[in-house]
Amino acid sequence: MASDAKIANGNVERGLEPIALSLLNDYLYCPRRAALKMAEGWRKANMHTERGDIVHEHSDLAGYEVVKGVTLLRALPVWSDRLGLNGKCDIVERHPGGELRPVEFKLGKRRQWQNDDAQLCAQALCLEEMFDGAVTRGAVFHADSKRRREVEFTIELRQLTEKAIGELRALLSPSQTSNKKPETSQLPPAVFKPACAECSLYQTCLPELTSLPANFHRAARALFEI
Repeated sequence: MASDAKIANGNVERGLEPIALSLLNDYLYCPRRAALKMAEGWRKANMHTERGDIVHEHSDLAGYEVVKGVTLLRALPVWSDRLGLNGKCDIVERHPGGELRPVEFKLGKRRQWQNDDAQLCAQALCLEEMFDGAVTRGAVFHADSKRRREVEFTIELRQLTEKAIGELRALLSPSQTSNKKPETSQLPPAVFKPACAECSLYQTCLPELTSLPANFHRAARALFEI
C-alpha cells in the first residue's frame, strides 16, 4: 500500500484537490446538492443524516476482524491518483485468495440506487489502483431491512462512474483550478422533485422557489402591489 506522502504528492503533481467519494453520491442524487456542499461546505443535519451517522458508528471505527475466514477491514482509507478521489470504505472484505470487496452501509430498505452503486464502484476503482488487482464486485448493506445487495462492477457501471466523476470535476473546476470555492451563480439550477423533501439542504436550496421562475417573479411583483 502506498504511503500517505504518496497520496498527497500524487494529487499535488496533478494540481488537483481530491474529490471526496461521498460527493459523487451527492452529485448523482442531485448536482446542485453536490455544488452547495462544495460552495459553502454546507452539511445540515436532519433525521436522515442523524440516522446515517448512527448506522456508520460501528463501521467508522478503524480496525479489522476475521469472520469465517474473511478479513473485515473497517473504515479503510482509499484513494485514486488517476481519478483524483479519496475517502474511505465502510468495510472492505478480504476473502481467502486475496479477493477484495467493498461494502457500503446505507439507510433504507433493500433497493437499487444508481448513486449508491456508482459510489461503491468508485471505491473499487480506488482499491484496484492501490492494490494493483481487479475488484469485480462489492455490496450495499441496507440498514432498515438488514439485507445485503450484491453489486457487480460491470463495464457499464464503470463507464457511468468515471463519466460522473468527470462531470463532477467539471462542475467544481473553478475550485480545482484556482483554489476557490464555486460561486453561487455557478451552481446548477434547482430541479424540484419529490426527493427534495428528504434532502438535508432543502431549506438552503429552496427548490420550489428557485426552480419555478414564474412563481418567483409573481411573488416579487406582489411585494410592491398596493
